[in-house]
Amino acid sequence: MKRIAVFTYGVVAYAVSMAVFLYAVGFIGNFALLKTLDSPADIPWERALCIDLALLSLFAAQHSVMARPAFKRMLTRVIPEAAERSTYVLASSLALMLLFLQWEPLGGVVWTIESAAGRGVMYAAYAFGWLLVLVSTFVINHFDLFGLRQVWRELRGEPQARLRFAVPWLYRVVRHPLYVGWFLTFWSTPDMTVSHLFFAVATSAYILAAIRFEEADLMKEHPEYGAYRRQVPMLIPGLPREVETAGSGHWAGLR
Repeated sequence: MKRIAVFTYGVVAYAVSMAVFLYAVGFIGNFALLKTLDSPADIPWERALCIDLALLSLFAAQHSVMARPAFKRMLTRVIPEAAERSTYVLASSLALMLLFLQWEPLGGVVWTIESAAGRGVMYAAYAFGWLLVLVSTFVINHFDLFGLRQVWRELRGEPQARLRFAVPWLYRVVRHPLYVGWFLTFWSTPDMTVSHLFFAVATSAYILAAIRFEEADLMKEHPEYGAYRRQVPMLIPGLPREVETAGSGHWAGLR
């Protein structure tokens, strides 16, 4: 029963994360929802700014603290190890949904692209950003990233096992293609409002800060990451290349 409960929990967490993912597409892109990132302002901008800053700070704190190895070790003292990733995914999804539902638009317009061609380019870049985010998760291991692999192994009675370090094709172009996708979704809009600009700047700054912590953890967990970091650019794409990891004596490749 415990294994079934953990598996069910993981499936529910995954379903919630996918629902929030779809909601985010409409919220940031300003379509299919009654209230979006760029909806008209309802309250004074000073109050709205404080609320939005608090929501963004809450998400950043949850997303960063729960991702640290020390917190993971503490969490697995009270919940099964197989459920740790699903718990992180669920908490992140709920924090993000809270941000969407409680967001207060700031009003004001920074720029508007009038030409049909220019608007089409922006919408295409926005769609490509979301596609890149999704594809990046599958290029590594989508089901491990969202906790399903862990709860499936628990259901089958198999011990948990970490994935070995590898460098799939997309990760030979940039180290963080998933974050490149997020940048495209945040900034690709034909109508940049003050709300959208604040959201884009705040989330971009958070990503740049989070990368430093994430890469420090990766270098501790995977000694090969140091060599990989020196060979592949962080966010600005370069030519795809073979990546030789330090001390491995071979080329890192697909899992």
